[in-house]
Amino acid sequence: MLGLNSKDFTLFLVVVVLVIAAPILLNPFPSDSAFAQFNAGYPALMQRFVIFGILVIGFNILFGLTGYLSFGHAAFLGVGSFAAVWMFKLLSYNIVPAVLLSVIVAGLFSVVIGYVSLRRSGIYFSILTLAFAQMMYAIAYSDLLGKFFGGIVTNGETGLQVYNDDPQILMSPGDPTVPHLFGWEMNSSFTWDVGGWSFVFQNGYYLSGILMLASFYLAIRIFRSPFGLMLRAIKSNQNRLAYTGVSSRPYALAAFVISGMYAGLAGGLLAAMDPLTGAERMFWTASGEIVIMSILGGVGTLIGPILGAGVIKYMENIVSTINDNVVHGWFAFMPDGIENILVTVIHPFIGKGWHLTLGLVFMAVVIFLPGGLVEGGQRLGRLFERRKVEEKPPTATTEPAE
Repeated sequence: MLGLNSKDFTLFLVVVVLVIAAPILLNPFPSDSAFAQFNAGYPALMQRFVIFGILVIGFNILFGLTGYLSFGHAAFLGVGSFAAVWMFKLLSYNIVPAVLLSVIVAGLFSVVIGYVSLRRSGIYFSILTLAFAQMMYAIAYSDLLGKFFGGIVTNGETGLQVYNDDPQILMSPGDPTVPHLFGWEMNSSFTWDVGGWSFVFQNGYYLSGILMLASFYLAIRIFRSPFGLMLRAIKSNQNRLAYTGVSSRPYALAAFVISGMYAGLAGGLLAAMDPLTGAERMFWTASGEIVIMSILGGVGTLIGPILGAGVIKYMENIVSTINDNVVHGWFAFMPDGIENILVTVIHPFIGKGWHLTLGLVFMAVVIFLPGGLVEGGQRLGRLFERRKVEEKPPTATTEPAE
C-alpha cells in the first residue's frame, strides 16, 4: 500500500500510531506520582521530538546512504529558522509562507555549500562543511549582513524576533498574534484529564507530526528507489562507479540538497513553535548533536535516527531537570547514610551533568550495539523468535510398519 512493500508499510504504520498516541504513551505516570518527573508527554518536548526527527531523517539520507559525513548541517537549521521569522515579520504569523521559504532558502544554501564541499570526500568534506557552518554562525552572530546593508538581518547575539511595529503586510484585524495555520493557532491545546493523568493534545505538535510522517514516507521512497540505490553505490565504492562511466557528484549533490531542505523544514517548524531564533542554532555543537543522534539510533536505518533524536532530546529535557532534592525523594525510605551515599553517586550524572550520562549511553551503544538502538531491537526480536522455535513441540514422526 502507498507504494511500499509490506515490511515498510508496517514500519510506517507503527510510526503513525506512535505519533498519534504520543501524548498518552509518553505520560505513563500519574501527575502526582513520584515518577512524574520522567513523563515526556508535554507539547514543547513532543514537538522537539518530531522536529528533530525531521532533521535527522534528512541527515540520514546524506550520511546513511552516501556515507558523506557533514559536520555543518545545523547551518541549514539556523537558516531555515531565520527565514521563517522574517516571514512572520514581513507578512503575517501564518506559518505556510514561513515554512515554504525556510525550505527554499535552506535548499539554495545547500546547493552552494554542497557544490563546493563535494569536490572533496572523506574527512576533507566534513571539515569543509564544518568551516562553512562556522562562517555562517559568525556572520549571524555578528550580524555582518546587517552591518553591510545598514539594517538588521539576524540581530546578532540578541536573536531575531517579531515586534509590534513590524510591517506584517498580510495581517488582518482579528488575526492571531501567534504562529497559526489559517487561524488554527499552533499553541492551542486540549487537555484530557483521566484519573491521575493529564494528557495534552496540541495543534502545533500534530502539525509537526504530520510533516514528520510525510518526511518519513518520502525517505522510505528514496531509500527504495533507483536514486537510493545510486546513493548506496556511492557509499560502497565510488571508484567502481566511476569506472562504469557514471559521475557520482550530481547524485551526491542531490542528496546533500534534499538533506539541507529537510533541515530547513525543521528550522521553520522550530520558529513556528517559538518565533525567536538566534545564531546558537548554527553552532558546531548543534551539528555534532545531529551526528550523535544518527549514530545512536542507527545510521542507514529508516527509524534509527528518529529514535536517537528522541533519546537525546529526552535526556536534555528530562534528565537535565533532575536535581539532588528529587533524588533524595527517591531514596527517602532508606537510612540517611545510605541515602546520602546514593545521592552523591548519582549527582554527577543529573542536572548539568546530563552530558556525562549521554556519553556513557553513547559509549555503551557504540561498543555493544555498533548498529545503534535499531540493532538492539533486532537482537531482541531474534531472541524471542528463537525462544518460540525452542518452545514449539516436536512434530510426531511415524515409521512404516514392517
